[in-house]
Amino acid sequence: MAKTVLQVDQLAIHLSRYGQVFTPVREVSLSLKAGTVTALVGESGSGKSLTALSLLALLPTAHKTSGCIWFFDEGKNKPVELLTLSVKEIRKLRGCQLSMIFQDPFTALNPVFTVGQQVAEVTRLHDKVSMQAAKRQVIKLFDQVGLADPELCFQRYPHELSGGMRQRVMIAMAMICRPRILIADEPTTALDVTVQAQIIALLHHLKQEFNLSILLITHDMGVVAELADEVAVMYAGEIVEYTGVHRLFGSPSHPYTQGLLASVPRLNSKQVVQPIPGGLPGIAETIIGCAFYPRCKLADERCLNRPELESIITGHLSRCFYAK
Repeated sequence: MAKTVLQVDQLAIHLSRYGQVFTPVREVSLSLKAGTVTALVGESGSGKSLTALSLLALLPTAHKTSGCIWFFDEGKNKPVELLTLSVKEIRKLRGCQLSMIFQDPFTALNPVFTVGQQVAEVTRLHDKVSMQAAKRQVIKLFDQVGLADPELCFQRYPHELSGGMRQRVMIAMAMICRPRILIADEPTTALDVTVQAQIIALLHHLKQEFNLSILLITHDMGVVAELADEVAVMYAGEIVEYTGVHRLFGSPSHPYTQGLLASVPRLNSKQVVQPIPGGLPGIAETIIGCAFYPRCKLADERCLNRPELESIITGHLSRCFYAK
């Protein structure tokens, strides 16, 4: 059985704005195992990216975080509680043991430095190598991630690369120090279909070659089906279903998960695509009972009480009174 490398327990994120406190992420618990991909899925605004940013202490300054995030460092006898680390301590881990591919590679890259310089800076900071040694490592990694003419790419600026090439640069930047955990936030968004397939294949290859644990943030169920081992479905800041990928697609238990899958177009199918009516509750809206209550076909008076995330069978959790 694969070892756990990251454990999130009852994570909640509280944001302060104009004197009010909002809680866009509530009681999130999940785990990452060595050499596996855990997908965090849901609509835009459900709290997926906030959850990911909290793992690397990259949240806005006006926030408070509760719960625990345990990182199981191979070099230490006991796990490290990330939320208790100082800024200096988390910076040593960030980019080295835990890395992230950000949602928009164009805005994540600095336009006034070449992409080679930016990737080299990461290994120079963490591994304390010379610029010449860093350049050799970057060029080798550019080749491994499938960038044509890696030496020329090293000298190019972000605006001189295509979207797919910039995404490969971001993957190289995240992997330059051989991290144990990679957080990929919408890694295939805004890419054409062929490039999406190449990025998925690259992430799968990296997972196998380096026994990498990946937290995949996405709303694309096709990417989930291709890459994930486990899936956590998120709605209105909380996990509503958590199980293996085959179980999720074969026997989804939560009405929201069923709605997500029903809204995905399928080739060679006469079934009409059915969008989920309504929308997510606003960040300032008070949620009473089940967060999905206003949009759920099964909702009744019982759903005015908040359901707990409970096991319906071994390895399958659901937050619904009517889960099967």
